[in-house]
Amino acid sequence: MKRVITYGTFDLLHYGHINLLRRARQMGDYLIVALSTDEFNWREKRKQCYFSYEKRKQLLEAIRYVDLVIPEENWEQKRNDVKEYHVDTFVMGDDWSGKFDFLKEEGCEVIYVPRTPEISSSQIKEELHSKKDI
Repeated sequence: MKRVITYGTFDLLHYGHINLLRRARQMGDYLIVALSTDEFNWREKRKQCYFSYEKRKQLLEAIRYVDLVIPEENWEQKRNDVKEYHVDTFVMGDDWSGKFDFLKEEGCEVIYVPRTPEISSSQIKEELHSKKDI
């Protein structure tokens, strides 16, 4: 069984997220999503999520491409996750290109996929905020 892992916040779930999850799942037989916890998002990324970790986890678990959702609690856990979950392929959006190549040392294939260009959670938040001011 070929195992694939990806990481993200997945707040304000949209079709760009679904595209990423679908492409990641097509690269293997089992997709693990490491979902950033609320604490990690705030402490390390300075992001305030609209939906709580538990709500975002429920949404991801309902998507047919996703087999397992685990918490992402720090930047350093990726190497351990690859070992613990016997991951063959690590998939991230190409805006992170090169940042996780160190996982190749663990025998893990690292693939950066193109993002869906016209959509992002940040963009949705900005557009909603600007409409509120009208």
